[in-house]
Amino acid sequence: MGRARVNVAPHESLLAAIGRTDIVLLDHILRGAFEAGSRLLDAGCGSGRNVHWFLGRGFDVCAIDTDPQALQHVREAAGHRAPDLPAENFRVEAAEATTFDDGSFDAVLAIALLHFARDDEHFDAMLERLLRLLRPGGLFFARLASDIGIESKVTPIGGRRFHLPDGSERFLVDEKMLIERTLRIGATLVDPIKTVNVQNARCMTTWAFRTARRDVS
Repeated sequence: MGRARVNVAPHESLLAAIGRTDIVLLDHILRGAFEAGSRLLDAGCGSGRNVHWFLGRGFDVCAIDTDPQALQHVREAAGHRAPDLPAENFRVEAAEATTFDDGSFDAVLAIALLHFARDDEHFDAMLERLLRLLRPGGLFFARLASDIGIESKVTPIGGRRFHLPDGSERFLVDEKMLIERTLRIGATLVDPIKTVNVQNARCMTTWAFRTARRDVS
């Protein structure tokens, strides 16, 4: 399978092609992180903005969310852009309890999902279940809130949950935790851990890695 690129048909505007895809995810698409024809899951998909580009471009797109209305929106978008995708690809379920088969995906997206964890146990339950879905060498791409760069501006409320300057409450990771989890999984970062500071109101960190490949020797 070849690496997918952002190709825009002559009749298609750039906005129509990429929609509201997260700019950090778009960066990885541009750099060929996703193979055309691969199977991809968007966990906690919301309205589906991050599957917009993948739909109708040969990807076997799947999505889960606990919000039935949000998932219905994704189903409708898929119906227009990728009508051959089966309805069972889109399921109302939580990340830690998804019913997709283990080892059935080439890539899993978890964008603005893991920072809704209630505590460490819930975070690890979501992470471990999603990792079981990946084939060896699969790509895990997460974007989540962290305290990196705003450590003195967040207020702990217990269990790695914090009040943020933007008024929200989130489960916040830090660099040490992400590195430790990466090593524990036996994965390899595809990029250094990168964080965007949104005017000291919140910080969003990108955590992208590939799981270990099986030794075929």
